[in-house]
Amino acid sequence: MNNELKGKAVVPAQHRGELPPGFHDMLDDLKSIVRGAHVRAQLKVNTEMLQMYWQIGRTILERQGGEKWGTKVVDRIATELRTEFPNQRGFSRSNLHYMQQMARTWPDPIVQQAVGQLPWGHITTLMDKCKTRFELDFYAQHAVHHGWSRDRLTTHIRSGLHLAQGAAANNFDVTIPEQSEAATQIFEDPYRLEFTQLSDTAAERELEDALTNRIIQFLTELGFGFAFVGRQYPLTVGDTEFRIDLLFYHFRLHRFVVVELKTTKAHPSHLGQLSFYVTAVDRLLRDPERDDRTLGILIAESQDATTVEFALQSQNQPLAVSTYAGLPPGVRELMPTTDDLSRLAHEVLHGGAGTG
Repeated sequence: MNNELKGKAVVPAQHRGELPPGFHDMLDDLKSIVRGAHVRAQLKVNTEMLQMYWQIGRTILERQGGEKWGTKVVDRIATELRTEFPNQRGFSRSNLHYMQQMARTWPDPIVQQAVGQLPWGHITTLMDKCKTRFELDFYAQHAVHHGWSRDRLTTHIRSGLHLAQGAAANNFDVTIPEQSEAATQIFEDPYRLEFTQLSDTAAERELEDALTNRIIQFLTELGFGFAFVGRQYPLTVGDTEFRIDLLFYHFRLHRFVVVELKTTKAHPSHLGQLSFYVTAVDRLLRDPERDDRTLGILIAESQDATTVEFALQSQNQPLAVSTYAGLPPGVRELMPTTDDLSRLAHEVLHGGAGTG
């Protein structure tokens, strides 16, 4: 039996010697057809995303021009879009400004121009580093034609390639090569991946939304002192933006409360993520003179079991994960119990009480 398991798989009813001439060449052709279709599909998705960004930027510019909006309105737009579409990082305040800059720089529809074939990171690089419309179009066309990576694009801009070549090579027909570095970066672009929402099914999103709404309603109406701060609350650590599922402020305990929700079985990485968020809130949001240490709650509900863990850092001890019973008495009496949170999650995710 062991020898059988170690043997190589054989295609049923087909032995190597029976393959017709040119079979492997044909197979390579078929694989190329499939890969080419994959690339063209991803390029199409990238184009749709850029069209969306351009339309958002143009809409904001038009309303700003007519109604004299300030930066606070744009900040509010970013917050509202992130709340409505929590799995898309493209709606940060800085990205909305880039969208406006793109619509201002290319007033004609972006997908009709060379720049509309590039990854979003290439476009922000162009807008950051090029000073004139000629430079923008020159480097956009060359990046598409040659399939430059973002790093290679940056190198050519810094070297002043447009000064050496001038406009002579600026009229070629531009189509991004399917095997190029630029096409590969479109495949890997996190903005495009989140735009398609390939990581979540609609059913999973509905469950997460239902659980989130119930937790917000439960904690704010419980009478313990929870005030809702935000959903998918953004925190920037270094150059990276992270999103906290739910952030509350407990005005009786005078501390922030981070809540992470998982509709799958608890995993050690979830606890590590919770601890990271608790530490980040402590350092970035907490006022040491007014606020006590941030508290974290992980609620993970699966078919097997419900897990509710708490993370809390005291003055003299490092952040630790514990059960409800392990919380300090003064904190425990103003927090929902493990049973309360487990029952709530189970009702939402396993067809108990409704979400209203």
